[in-house]
Amino acid sequence: MKKTRLAIVRQKYRPDGAERFISRALEALDNHELELNIITRQWSGEPRPDWHVHICNPLKWGRVSRERGFARAARHCWQQERFDLVQSHERIAGCDIFRAGDGVHKVWLEQRARIIPAYQQWLTPLGGYHRYVLDAEKHMFHSPALKKIICNSLMVKRDIMRCYQVPEDKFALIYNAIDSASFYPAAPEQRRQGRARLSIPDESCVLIYVGSGFERKGLQAAITAVAATDRYLIIVGQDKHHDKYRALAQSLGCLSRVRFVGMQKNVLPFYHAADGLILPTLYDPFPNVILEAMACGLPVITSHSCGGAEFIENGQQGFVCDALDINTLEQFADAIRPLARDPQRGNAARKRVLECTPARLSEQLIQLYRQLLPA
Repeated sequence: MKKTRLAIVRQKYRPDGAERFISRALEALDNHELELNIITRQWSGEPRPDWHVHICNPLKWGRVSRERGFARAARHCWQQERFDLVQSHERIAGCDIFRAGDGVHKVWLEQRARIIPAYQQWLTPLGGYHRYVLDAEKHMFHSPALKKIICNSLMVKRDIMRCYQVPEDKFALIYNAIDSASFYPAAPEQRRQGRARLSIPDESCVLIYVGSGFERKGLQAAITAVAATDRYLIIVGQDKHHDKYRALAQSLGCLSRVRFVGMQKNVLPFYHAADGLILPTLYDPFPNVILEAMACGLPVITSHSCGGAEFIENGQQGFVCDALDINTLEQFADAIRPLARDPQRGNAARKRVLECTPARLSEQLIQLYRQLLPA
């Protein structure tokens, strides 16, 4: 039987971060009747022998040149190869399927406008990069070639419908997968060892923040909330403005209870050292760290502008609040204090994500591809 030739488009592929969906999707789709092709500028993974990697890396002179150049090269590649289906994770008009894993740029700019000075709000629409992305987004959503949009949260689906008037029948809601055997609740000794390595008292209440891009993911709000309590905060991730956030913790008098641990290849021991995840993000379609933390039995404090809030009923698997409402955030953070002694919310969190298996992801994607292919 002739295999269906599927192309997945992503500028930079790494088997971590935002690309974990692609990594898990490729693994889930392997061994099916698909020929898997990856169109990318830069590949950092280790493809299996039957995966085909197409490098499209044209010269670039800036952000707009980089985006436009890759879009043209990727489109030329898939037109030349005549793939049966093209699934793009970039805003490139002409693809069959678009996965909105990065959300809606227009909505991100709306959220960002809440925290930047008025003069920056005025300048943002004039910036070449934002104008390019908004234009590419609009053309891609309105392209007659676009058959389906994969969203990883209802929030993103609603945002696209509101901003670009895309009909509801063009959407497929497919949540990310989590390996609940690799992310699991800590045994008492694992919890104790994780805290000992970080010089955190065993009986303390500890929150963990995981993510790079501190402004968008709300680290300022997380530090501010922790500062008014006796909790500890573990910060996993990196940002070029790291010193600014360290200075913030110092100025609020909580630096002694904050642990900046940088990027980590293995985040599991840090989840095991914590009682809950705090991620008051300004805008995030559905971060993988929420699934990881919940699989580890950690309740989650996150924001209304995070797709992961769909998995949380207030008071059961965690709490949902406004990322910019510090007073509310502190109230929610205070509710985390007894979690080390009452695992009920943690158990509810893990139970909620157990259905998000790689097998289910594979089944949903295969069904979608079958719908789109000619009989």
